[in-house]
Amino acid sequence: MTSGRPVGVGLDVLDRDELKRLVTRGWFLRYCYAPEEIEQARALQGVRRLEYLAGRFAAKEAVLKALGRGLLQGVAPRNIRVERAADGSPRVELRGEAARVASRRTVRVSITHKKTVVAAAALLVQPE
Repeated sequence: MTSGRPVGVGLDVLDRDELKRLVTRGWFLRYCYAPEEIEQARALQGVRRLEYLAGRFAAKEAVLKALGRGLLQGVAPRNIRVERAADGSPRVELRGEAARVASRRTVRVSITHKKTVVAAAALLVQPE
């Protein structure tokens, strides 16, 4: 667990089926997802692929909110990479402008799925 003082929080909830049409568009994938995330998604099929992309999209939105930014406010979501840690929990890697905005702060994220609903929460933490 990251120690430090919480300085930002973000929450995002979406219906994964609302993303279904967008994730078929190349420009959307390139804007929202890191190359590694696109590669991993392509290895998945059907609903599992959509769940993967929706979970990461919700996490990216939550991280942007924790950073005090919106989807079109200078930080491309592809610069927020969500990966699975060794223990199975989601881990965030900030790149480019996202890393600059976060400065030395770190981000913790949680993602949950329930039927077609996906939710993610992000906590921005200032190191002690």
